[in-house]
Amino acid sequence: MSGGPLRGVRVLDLTRLLPGPVATLHLADMGADVIKIEDHGAGDYARVLADGPDGVSAFYRSVNRNKRGLRLDLKRSQGREVLLRLARTADILVESFRPGVSDRLGIGYHVLRALNPRIVYCAITGYGQTGPLAMAAGHDLNYIGLAGVLDQIGVDGGPPAIPNLQVGDLLGGAMTAIMGILAALFDARRSGQGRLVDVAMSEAVLSHNLFPLFALQGGGAVPARGTDRLSGADPGYRVYATADGRYMAVAPLEKKFWEVFCEALERPAWKAQHGQHGAAAVALSREMECLFASHDQAYWADFFAGIDCCVTPVLDVAEALEHPQFLARGMAVQADGITQYAPPVRMSGWVFAVERSAPGCGEHSEEVLRESGFTVMEICGLRDASII
Repeated sequence: MSGGPLRGVRVLDLTRLLPGPVATLHLADMGADVIKIEDHGAGDYARVLADGPDGVSAFYRSVNRNKRGLRLDLKRSQGREVLLRLARTADILVESFRPGVSDRLGIGYHVLRALNPRIVYCAITGYGQTGPLAMAAGHDLNYIGLAGVLDQIGVDGGPPAIPNLQVGDLLGGAMTAIMGILAALFDARRSGQGRLVDVAMSEAVLSHNLFPLFALQGGGAVPARGTDRLSGADPGYRVYATADGRYMAVAPLEKKFWEVFCEALERPAWKAQHGQHGAAAVALSREMECLFASHDQAYWADFFAGIDCCVTPVLDVAEALEHPQFLARGMAVQADGITQYAPPVRMSGWVFAVERSAPGCGEHSEEVLRESGFTVMEICGLRDASII
């Protein structure tokens, strides 16, 4: 990809579904040559998890753009030999097998490191390569549940609420993996030595579950769900319903914003109640609930549009895509027949573009192998043997 900060970096991507593909998506968007390697069976079944143009889901198209596709049977020795040959000149390999699978296949970190000491090998799992749960299956809900995050999501007196954002998969399996990969890549470029990057999605969530930890250290206990200052106890950091059944995100948390908020609403008596707790906070919240319920969301959005006190409407995704802020920043792009998100990073000297649609299974097999030094006869032999 021209102009991308990771141009010249080659990534072998053995992952599928969400965490690994989103990690390699960001690498691809920033210019890395990501080669998506799929098996001869189902391949990445994100393709068919939902309807999309020509039977390929928007999910698959969105998280696999700007990559090339190679089909490879890693259960056969010829397929493993192809991968090892590709790994000799690769910078990064990303996989999401259960611990031990890559070693049993003969493509584990120590084998690849012997061939290419500079390679950065990232293994993304739910619980890491070691520990009593290393071999356990899991999903996002399990990771955030085990890490004490799910326990804190929801309203006072209610059950834990399942978040729509896959916190473990995306914070853990994608963004934490990218952090480790890029740090190891930087060091490999200066030292000549790559690293094994062991990413556990549950640990990534745990390590960012900060405020409950602070409360535990300071007061000896974690607040009940929905009763912490940032989860519902502070009237100045809550969601309030409007007359039309929509909501406003009201967050004038700091005193300076609270005072502007009170002045705008002509409620000077509220100023002294900044940071209230207990019964006083409950009473103030009830007053604010009545106030916001007196007008619809559009009224309040317009009312606060020019007032700098951290009050905004709660939008759905369709509305967010049309919001002037996200439009101005180009966060929605049309590509491959669908609407996709642009990367959440801007850099000088680089303009993001979807330069390649998500690959079909094995779409670029011959192209990739030719670039890696395979002869026409070798490629034909691999195809005839159903290795590629």
